[in-house]
Amino acid sequence: MLVLIKGAGDLATGAAVRLWRAGMDVVMTDLPQPTAVRRTVSFCQCMYDGTATVEGITARRAAAGDIPALLAAGEIPVLADPAGDIAREMAFDGLVDAILAKRNTGTAITDAPVVVALGPGFTAGVDCHAVVETQRGHNLGRVITAGSAAPNTGVPGDIGGYTVERLIRAPGDGPFLPLVSIGDQVEKGQRVAQVGDQTALALCAGVVRGMLPQGIPVHTGMKAGDIDPRCKKEHCFTVSDKARAIGGGVLEALLGLSKGRM
Repeated sequence: MLVLIKGAGDLATGAAVRLWRAGMDVVMTDLPQPTAVRRTVSFCQCMYDGTATVEGITARRAAAGDIPALLAAGEIPVLADPAGDIAREMAFDGLVDAILAKRNTGTAITDAPVVVALGPGFTAGVDCHAVVETQRGHNLGRVITAGSAAPNTGVPGDIGGYTVERLIRAPGDGPFLPLVSIGDQVEKGQRVAQVGDQTALALCAGVVRGMLPQGIPVHTGMKAGDIDPRCKKEHCFTVSDKARAIGGGVLEALLGLSKGRM
């Protein structure tokens, strides 16, 4: 199968890893200047660096004309194509909306023979064939073929007893300046980022698992980083449990729907 994934952040990357390992060819799209914080496990990082490798799989910033050669080389092309216009230029067997905007930004059930969407904002049977649950808990990764995912609560999932405390938010408007790096261990109250003369402090102790790149424009309250209270540095460089579960749901949906088993 040839699958287009709209979005190339950490959850989209988790899905891409599972599909690629299952033998599918994957093309991804994202913003020219992505804002994913878990940059060490997000293929969209290739927009800044040219290439990005996650668990031995390489993605490369590409134009539409580069796609056949990169797929033949076993790589994942990532296009600066926020609207996913490539879907109208190439015939894909499946399309996955992994933008995670909590709303449908333009995906239609007619975009590909099998259309799968991640999280809230979509209704299976209306604007996609299946929705994959993204909320942590018993149903994480579940494939929904009628109805919608659980509504967005606005509260991050509990990890190590922490929810909103795990987030690093931009303290002001302007260019972002990280004061720590992904993989660093921080203490509660430590200065972790700065925007102008405003400083963000860590709200819990742990390992910095995500952080926006220096210089990217941010606005007050924008998600700018993530702290993992479990203090496992290796978690910063491998696909998360959540992304793997969601990726498994995407794989199940694509194969099951293409075989008529759902």
